[in-house]
Amino acid sequence: MDFTLTPEVDALRASIRKFVDDRLIPLEADGANYDAHENIAPGVLARLRGEARAQGLWALQMPVARGGRGLKLAEMAPCYEEMNRSIFGPVVFNSAAPDDGNMMVLERVGTEAQKARWLQPIIDGAVSSSFAMTEPMDDAGEGCGSDPALTYTKATRTNTGWRIHGRKWFITGADAARHFMLIARTSDDERKGLSAFVFDAGQPGWRIVRRIPIMGPEEHGGHCEMEFDGLEIPDENRLMEVGDGLKLTQIRLGPARLTHCMRWTGLARRALEIAMDHANKRRSGTGRLIERESVQALLGQAGMEIQTGRLLTMHAAWKLDQGDFARKEVSMAKVVVADALHRAADTALQLMGARGYSKDTPVEWIYRYARQARLVDGASEVHRMVLANFMRREGTAFFGWDAHG
Repeated sequence: MDFTLTPEVDALRASIRKFVDDRLIPLEADGANYDAHENIAPGVLARLRGEARAQGLWALQMPVARGGRGLKLAEMAPCYEEMNRSIFGPVVFNSAAPDDGNMMVLERVGTEAQKARWLQPIIDGAVSSSFAMTEPMDDAGEGCGSDPALTYTKATRTNTGWRIHGRKWFITGADAARHFMLIARTSDDERKGLSAFVFDAGQPGWRIVRRIPIMGPEEHGGHCEMEFDGLEIPDENRLMEVGDGLKLTQIRLGPARLTHCMRWTGLARRALEIAMDHANKRRSGTGRLIERESVQALLGQAGMEIQTGRLLTMHAAWKLDQGDFARKEVSMAKVVVADALHRAADTALQLMGARGYSKDTPVEWIYRYARQARLVDGASEVHRMVLANFMRREGTAFFGWDAHG
């Protein structure tokens, strides 16, 4: 495993870094650049997206033929990291969740007709999208969270397709999305009981019940609760085969979790950059804050955890690029990077004191945002459980080396 960047990828990374430093970070200090939910204002976003696209920094994960840059996951990692050194970054480059994961899975599993209808507008930035899987708990205590097998939203066959009844919640971006992917139950089969569909926001038979208030800043479109009361979906808008819904979620969630890690690493680095700048300038007693051993210990620990997460992320990306599902590697990266982001944000806030707790810098924004990382796309406890089960099945092979055949 050689993680040396090619000259082309490193040049792209450097271009993204320059764009972030020159065009995005300066915007963070002006409240006029934010929307009501603490994200970049739509008008500002549209202008910057045009600039990014003109510079060839657009949709890195998509094929060149579709208007992207055709990067592999291991090539995306350093670029995504640079993007999220700004709290506004990923969405400007059309590399933010949930569109990022939705584009990748549609490109992989969609038919050519489905790609033209549902994928290309997302790549072009003409629409945004959502992935509707998670459900609120019903009276029986069931509802799809980290376990898709508990899905109760039901798709019933009709003469021309499917009729949907049920509820979803914490659906990221739903209030602004036009294109939706939906996971629903089509049978009681344990492994083949779920199917995946796409639908348009303009179709009748569904509604947004509420935009759920959350602790941290929100993605565009928030996190919504949705109700389905007879949504009609033609069979041509089914993704993959009937019963392949669980397979689709597995195809989507591995790379999507990993791109979260790439972005979070950049955000963690930014928090430490701000903290380091403060510690280098701030006088404490007879010297600078950075000269204190206790401060150095905090910064060193946070930096080490970020680098550990980067290496796990790159290893998982490399495995996925080789065609492996990389379930162990993705779970490891997800847990470690989520913790590293929280550590970096907490360290920055602690070292900056009242200034870090204020809104004078993005640190408090990052701190609130960071807490979700240990919950989204599978709680850290679930991923540790996954790893423990791999260890039980594989024994010493769990620690095996990658070797040429």
